[in-house]
Amino acid sequence: MKNSSRLALVIGLVLAFSFAELGVLHAATSEDKKPAASGDKSTSSLDQQQMRGLDEQVQEVKSDVLSISQELSRLEEKLLYPSGTQVAIFVALAKGDQMRLDSVRLQIDGQLVTQHIYSAKELEALRKGGVQRIYVGNVSTGDHQLEVLVDGKLDDGKDFSRTEHLTFRKEVKPKLVGLTLAGASSGNAGVAIGDW
Repeated sequence: MKNSSRLALVIGLVLAFSFAELGVLHAATSEDKKPAASGDKSTSSLDQQQMRGLDEQVQEVKSDVLSISQELSRLEEKLLYPSGTQVAIFVALAKGDQMRLDSVRLQIDGQLVTQHIYSAKELEALRKGGVQRIYVGNVSTGDHQLEVLVDGKLDDGKDFSRTEHLTFRKEVKPKLVGLTLAGASSGNAGVAIGDW
C-alpha cells in the first residue's frame, strides 16, 4: 500500500509539473503572438515546435520518475527485509495438475503471515508454469514451522481442502522456499516443499 501511495504521489507531481509547463508555454506563446495576417504560418510552426519540445520533456520526466520509483521500491525492500533475516515463499502448481486453486493461507510458527485468493488469470498463469511470490518477510535463524492451507476444486468438481505442516531451516543468508501444490488427480495430493 505504501508503494502505491508513493507512486501515486510521484505521478501526481509529474502531472502537475507537466500542466504547469504547458501553462507557461501557452502564456509565452500567447504573449509572443502579435496580431498577424491569417496566412502567417511561421507563428503556427513555431508553436508546434515548442509543443513537440515540451512533449518530449514531459516524456523524459515521466521516464525518470518511473525509474526513480523502481529504485525506491528496491531500496525499500532491502531496508524492510535485510538479507540476514529474509525469507521468501513461492507457490507453483504441479506440472499438468488441473486443480482449480481458490486460495492459499500461510502461517509461520503459528502466526498468519499471508493469504491469497486466486483470480482466473492468476490460476491460468500458474497452470502454464508460472510461479507466484506469495510472501516476503523476516524470520530469525533456525528451524521454523510452516502451515499451508490450500482450498480449491479438483477437475472432477469435488471440493479440495488440505492443510500441510512443513518445516524449513533458516540460515544467515536469505531463504527461498518453494511450495508445489497438487490436487488428487496427479496422484501426489498435497504440498511439496523445496529450497529454491
